[in-house]
Amino acid sequence: MAKFGFLALFLWSCIIINAASPAQAQATTPTSNVTKTDPPLNTLLLQGFNWASAKNSSPWYNVLKGMVDDVADAGITDVWFPPPSQSGAPEGYLPGKLYDLDSSYGSEQQLKDAVNAFHQKGIGIVGDIVINHRCGTKEDDKGCSCVFEGGKGDGSLDWGPWAVVVNDQPDPCGTGQTDTGMDFKLAPDVDHSNTKIQQDLTEWMNWLKSNVGFDGWRFDFVRGYAGNVLGGYIQNTTPKFAVGEMWDSDRQLVVDWVHSTGDRASAFDFPTKGILQDALKSIDLSRLKDSDGKPAGLIGLLPEKAVTFIDNHDTGSQKLWPFPYDKVMEGYVYILTHPGIPTIFYDHFVDGNFKNGIKNLTAIRKRNGINANSNCRIITAEDDLYMAAIDEKIVMKIGPRNDLGKFLPPSPEYSVATNGYDYCVWEKNSSSGD
Repeated sequence: MAKFGFLALFLWSCIIINAASPAQAQATTPTSNVTKTDPPLNTLLLQGFNWASAKNSSPWYNVLKGMVDDVADAGITDVWFPPPSQSGAPEGYLPGKLYDLDSSYGSEQQLKDAVNAFHQKGIGIVGDIVINHRCGTKEDDKGCSCVFEGGKGDGSLDWGPWAVVVNDQPDPCGTGQTDTGMDFKLAPDVDHSNTKIQQDLTEWMNWLKSNVGFDGWRFDFVRGYAGNVLGGYIQNTTPKFAVGEMWDSDRQLVVDWVHSTGDRASAFDFPTKGILQDALKSIDLSRLKDSDGKPAGLIGLLPEKAVTFIDNHDTGSQKLWPFPYDKVMEGYVYILTHPGIPTIFYDHFVDGNFKNGIKNLTAIRKRNGINANSNCRIITAEDDLYMAAIDEKIVMKIGPRNDLGKFLPPSPEYSVATNGYDYCVWEKNSSSGD
């Protein structure tokens, strides 16, 4: 979640009054039935929602359940679900009662049913974990919303002002330690240096795994607290996949953040998104190669930890940093052929202008065993043409130049696998050998 993406939510109170009690836990608690035969390097992620999903006319979890066959057909390995808990804003990014799983996206049972439907197809579920900040359910004696209720009724995740950092802004009502990251101004910042908080949140995440069946985590606003603490949450909840929203265009800072987690977390590749969309808009594709001849984004430095994407609920739905619509397919040609862990945005997956093209690309990626650590040999990176060979199995091209001259992959060794406006992908024919 972009910190500045919530300016429109100032009208939402961070005090949740008379909130409905959570649904009672079922007699049986579903754990994940997913047996991941693919290593994490082969992860292909779908973000299963956008910013408007919480306001859909029917429960969003039911919408997701209805997509299962289509998602499986696309070869997607994991689906990123929206924040699961009750929240002061419908989108879920101002969480309050964390154990209350009745949200704007549907009921706890509808969530479980959707998760189970994907598990039946062998698809993992990534939960959106929003723990940098939290909304109080009551005011303390100073009038600050620093009294928190977990929603379980047994005292779990019931906190007071001691759980909020002492230098929280704009209303410093906490008595905890100094914040270890950036401030989030729309809700009290949690003091993650407190071992009681670490224990409570770890217990809650493990409960999400056992009670709902989540397989992995997407951590929201990770610049808000120390990376080593986040690494501890991962270590103590053992997700199959974990990625953080480290929103920064400086790829070295993103690498440093990954290392700060003990290399336990992957990071969304904001540097690649920025460079790729700017290069396509300005027709300066030379920017896609760094001075060492490698891809210019995070995938050029730490591909196995780089979760690439074109847009998400912040950049796309809220138009905070949107990828140019007429360049979206070129963007997917890039991320779905290159190293890194690609993410497909919901809006693009259901868009008739992109859906078949995206499915063609995911099939090519899977058929040729392209993964996060695949070798990328950049053939050329010029203003109007970018070409690369991946594992010497496929060759891709984006850019307006059509006369490829000496760069054209030789026939019959290579043949066109898919093409479209300003893009093409060739596959090496199996009869050609290695």
